Amino acid sequence: MDFWASFRLLPSAWLLLVQFILLILAMLTFHDVFYRTLTWALGVLALLIIAKVIRQTPMFTFLGLTFVSGAIISSVFILLGYNNLTIQIFAHSCEALAYFSAAYGLFRYMFADRYLTRDELFAAAAVFTLLAWGFAFLYNICQLLIPASFQNPNNVHLLQTWLDLLFLSFSLQSATGLSDLMPLSPPARVLAMLQMFCGVMYLALIVTRLIALQYIAHPTKKDSDK
Repeated sequence: MDFWASFRLLPSAWLLLVQFILLILAMLTFHDVFYRTLTWALGVLALLIIAKVIRQTPMFTFLGLTFVSGAIISSVFILLGYNNLTIQIFAHSCEALAYFSAAYGLFRYMFADRYLTRDELFAAAAVFTLLAWGFAFLYNICQLLIPASFQNPNNVHLLQTWLDLLFLSFSLQSATGLSDLMPLSPPARVLAMLQMFCGVMYLALIVTRLIALQYIAHPTKKDSDK
């Protein structure tokens, strides 16, 4: 009962937990069947939690759930071996749109609330990771359409690994610039610039909002009874 209650009240916290587990699994080998199956299952779980987030936040619910459904169905096809280019691009597009939809919903939820709660803090962190994951999927689509879109001195292959793309996404969004992955193609550079802009603006807006929520004067029970 406590588990379901916490999941219902703090879905963004559970989403963060699942994403952190996915980060840990990204360090393991990509050629192991058990790893791929477990990663797929956790990815589907993350999408289901995103569906929960979308349903309880102010946004276009039908559109967001359509992206989640498309991502899950196409992921099933990829797991079954139907991993041609069209299905991969469709899957990553649905995943990126699902993550961006959840980020938009949580962002609106935070700005609609007037009290700073634990859920606000988890939502602020979840939006950051959702945006990072969404842009990483866009980078993957970019390199599938235009091979050699990224240059990596540690990887001579045309396609970069998912972990490298995710590391690039977090590096650009946090404005640390620590990634050794360099976008080369024009679409990759445009995506990188868009993420830099979104990352800087998000950090500025969310810090301002959280500080404002902390210092908003709320009426006490005695004042409300007057």
